[in-house]
Amino acid sequence: MKILIVGAGGVGGYFGAKLMEAGADITFLLREKRHRLIQEKGLTLETPDASVTVHPTSVTADQLTPDYDLIILAPKSYDLADSLNSLEKASGRGVFLPFLNGFNHLEFLDTRYGRDRVMGGVAQIAAMITETGAVRRMGDLAGLIAGGRSPAHEAIAQEFAGFCEKADFNFTHSRDIEQSLWDKWVMLATLAGMTTLCLGSVGEIVATPYGAEMSRRMHAEACAIAAANGQPIAEKVQTGQLSMLTKEGSIFTASMMRDLKGGLRTEHEHILGDLIAKGTPHSIDCPLLKIAYTHMAVAKGQG
Repeated sequence: MKILIVGAGGVGGYFGAKLMEAGADITFLLREKRHRLIQEKGLTLETPDASVTVHPTSVTADQLTPDYDLIILAPKSYDLADSLNSLEKASGRGVFLPFLNGFNHLEFLDTRYGRDRVMGGVAQIAAMITETGAVRRMGDLAGLIAGGRSPAHEAIAQEFAGFCEKADFNFTHSRDIEQSLWDKWVMLATLAGMTTLCLGSVGEIVATPYGAEMSRRMHAEACAIAAANGQPIAEKVQTGQLSMLTKEGSIFTASMMRDLKGGLRTEHEHILGDLIAKGTPHSIDCPLLKIAYTHMAVAKGQG
């Protein structure tokens, strides 16, 4: 199986390198500057325990051919359209496996390529590209969840799972990947909403008189939207999420907060805005999610 990974950032770069080590046939599609850097110096992964450099095959958009069985999409949600345009020469065949936040990207890809060509995936990692171009993993969390959304995906999903199970990260082959995406969306929306509103970590938020209560209320709003859309969050999952969202002393933050503080572009439209929109037809009352979104829209100059 030939795999094309679009981008070599925190998700694509980290998991792509680990899949290479497990024996997968990986090619990265990169912009010219990133392509030159990786061809000259390799792709370096930095973790709290070690640093390793791999030397992957990479191409630019003009070098693409339609030779790939699986196309992994790992850009930020706001870069999806540009990523698909760069894939034009390779998109005539193969199955797409997106690892993006939110859910609406699946509907967009289904419309463009057909459901039989679009699997589902969830990435669980906190990572960033350093000034030297390395991919730095922050903390211990590193895992993928992936699964088919059509009987047409069964063979390629199994083959991809085989490589992931050999790789040095946690992997779950989900039989209900759309539910897995909603599970992450609810958790991420609450984490992003609270940490951007409060400009602090989970531990800092719950150390205040009302922080834990507000986190629970925002989480309940997100859960209500999921349930209204036929994707209720299981009680066990909710309990685990709330444990992380209200843990005393936790340094846990959302990448959206780090991007906001760093003056970078954020995914608030896809994580908060799209979730609120999913609740609107069902008249879900979600004032905390709405104020979190409004804060981000004003902060990013969209008010």
